[in-house]
Amino acid sequence: MNDAVTTDSRALPMPDLRDSFPGPFEVSAYADDIERHAGRWLRTFPLVGSERALSALSQITGQGVARTFPTAERDDLFLCADLFLWLTAFDDAHGEATGARDPALLARTIGDFVHLLAGHDEPPGSAGAFTAALRDLLGRFRERATPLQYLRLTAHVRDNLFGILWEAHHVHRPDHITMPDYRAMRPHTVFVRTVIAMAEVVLGYELRESDRALEPVRELQTAVADLAGWINDLASYAKETAHGGAGTLNLPALLMREHDCDTEEAFRLASRMCEERAAVAAARIVELSAGGGPLSDHAGALKSVASSYVWHIHHSRYRT
Repeated sequence: MNDAVTTDSRALPMPDLRDSFPGPFEVSAYADDIERHAGRWLRTFPLVGSERALSALSQITGQGVARTFPTAERDDLFLCADLFLWLTAFDDAHGEATGARDPALLARTIGDFVHLLAGHDEPPGSAGAFTAALRDLLGRFRERATPLQYLRLTAHVRDNLFGILWEAHHVHRPDHITMPDYRAMRPHTVFVRTVIAMAEVVLGYELRESDRALEPVRELQTAVADLAGWINDLASYAKETAHGGAGTLNLPALLMREHDCDTEEAFRLASRMCEERAAVAAARIVELSAGGGPLSDHAGALKSVASSYVWHIHHSRYRT
């Protein structure tokens, strides 16, 4: 069942995350600088189609990145913002419904970007703002990151591009998607694992591989990744399902099919899932912060990443 078209998600049960991520959330002093930079970068690389869209994307990205890495230096925040602008603009312009109408074109476009991410020269015949902007981004990240950080980051960007293609392929056939499928892919379509990878680049620490394999680290990253995607699903549900839009490849719709329930019950179930993941994340943050060093740095970084996604869901971008 799906009564989403007439539903306002703001009137539905939403997760109470105040025990785990109570706020107020720390904000970089460079927030307005990031927003202004984002507008300039989008004018240099015209990835969006209107001044209104440019202003809206610059605002949410600038203010969001300021909460994601509130202690980072200004130029590092600019770099993070630009990558998030690129991913979001590409998803808006080429993902979901647009990609579903012409999946072959979307696959070819992504193929060109994978070529660049793999370190090759610009593909023959490839041109346009997205290609030029990605080339700019990769050059700047290559200068800033260690070789391993750069490889890790570009691998996550490739995952994001595949996630966009996966979502476009399934958006009109969501009944083919199982809950394990969705849980595996959602962190890539909300870009959160890429944001986590950026933390080490811009905050100046690097986990040892033995630390990265620790169970508390893996649990923390998974919990934050799940939370980011799921609360985004709840916040954007009304907008995505308004006016008869597809919008059914999301957590509430999957829960409705799985439990044969209505939207309100699906939101209640999803809210409990979000609260559980937030509690796991908060507990691991406390545990990893106790010892100091890179593990403590990583825990602090993921705390602010999670907080930024909690902040995002109240933004006007997600209203109908």
